[in-house]
Amino acid sequence: MSKKIAILGGGESGIGTAILAKKNGYEIFLSDKGKIKEKYKEVLRNIEIDWEDQQHTEARIFDADVVMKSPGIPDTAPMIVQLKKEGIPVISEIEFASWFSEVPVIGITGSNGKTTVTSLVQHLLQQGGVNSGMGGNIGNSYAKLVAEETHDWHVLEISSFQLDGIVKFRPHIAVLTNITPDHLDRYDYNLENYIASKFRIVENQTENDFFIYDADDKIITGWLEKNPVRSKKLPFSLEITIENGAYIKDENIVVTINNTKFTMPTSELALQGKHNAKNAMAAATVSQLLRIRKQTIRESMSNFQGVEHRLEKVLKINNVLYINDSKATNVNATYYALESMESETVWILGGVDKGNVYDDLLPLVNEKVKAIVCLGVDNNKIKASFGNIVENIVETTSMSEAVQMAYRLAEKGDNVLLSPACASFDLFENYEDRGRQFKEAVRNL
Repeated sequence: MSKKIAILGGGESGIGTAILAKKNGYEIFLSDKGKIKEKYKEVLRNIEIDWEDQQHTEARIFDADVVMKSPGIPDTAPMIVQLKKEGIPVISEIEFASWFSEVPVIGITGSNGKTTVTSLVQHLLQQGGVNSGMGGNIGNSYAKLVAEETHDWHVLEISSFQLDGIVKFRPHIAVLTNITPDHLDRYDYNLENYIASKFRIVENQTENDFFIYDADDKIITGWLEKNPVRSKKLPFSLEITIENGAYIKDENIVVTINNTKFTMPTSELALQGKHNAKNAMAAATVSQLLRIRKQTIRESMSNFQGVEHRLEKVLKINNVLYINDSKATNVNATYYALESMESETVWILGGVDKGNVYDDLLPLVNEKVKAIVCLGVDNNKIKASFGNIVENIVETTSMSEAVQMAYRLAEKGDNVLLSPACASFDLFENYEDRGRQFKEAVRNL
């Protein structure tokens, strides 16, 4: 008798789960309360499984042996609460995929930097001749990777929402870039819940696994003092000397693992800025664990192209540089962006507030920002936070309007920075859509 799986959500993770479940003989029903994109419907028709959108047929969902829910559905949704009450397991796509794969996983999570570190690790492995596949929260879903490709390693970007639904999922190498308040709307506005969620990445690790983390992050080190982890710890730091792990000495990155040392001048890194030095240390530590040649690591870290929508230089117009940092969906990410600005900046921000506190940005805004262009449905909090230090705050309701307004406010030598510090769901599909609209609007100036 085949097992029954109900899949809630017809996006990347839902479709990946359907492909993998089909391959493993499950009876599948996929249901999405919203509209499923045409490209995904095409896949569902091709693999011939039952699906529906714009509704949930509860009888069929509650008939399942296991339910995979998309990361976008909160645990507090009435149907999820009811499923759990009835004893039907509700898991995430990364948990489901892990049941069918023996390939070791490098799992990367954190409030910021995880996409950059994931992309950099994959770049390093590929340059080093390692057969690795990248996915998770970036590119293809983990389930699709497992179903359709053959690799020796999987490099996964993993969000806290994906970690919320794990049971046995265990990365051989776990990376935690940092923890700052984010997505608190999903965690009862309780930071402790969010921290616990991020640390689930190490909960199934054993003494044979590795945990790479930021030793300068007080939230991380505070949690580790109270909660021992079984895996081998390899911290990285800008502030202290690390015996086993990575640190900066005389403007060189130094990575030491079991008395093997790797060094590289920070000036040679393709991505500059303090936060990128940390991203580089995390990725170099992974590469050292996989014994990639030191020369290859150096070359790869100096020729890495960076990530789309993350401090991406778009164009210079009338000597004004337009920078797309649409991926900055929280305050901490925007902090890094503003910190790296070397000229007067017209800052475009706003969107769906996830419980943002803007206090940390005030000194940087005071020093670097000459005007603010709000891009969101409700901008009251932004105006209240920065009204005293930025004279010029304007409101707009579309990307093209925001870019035109920034164009008027910027003068020769200035930057125009899109770094929203908010989620994008009020005016855009997602941060990629927001970033692409920004680039298009800039090119149309």
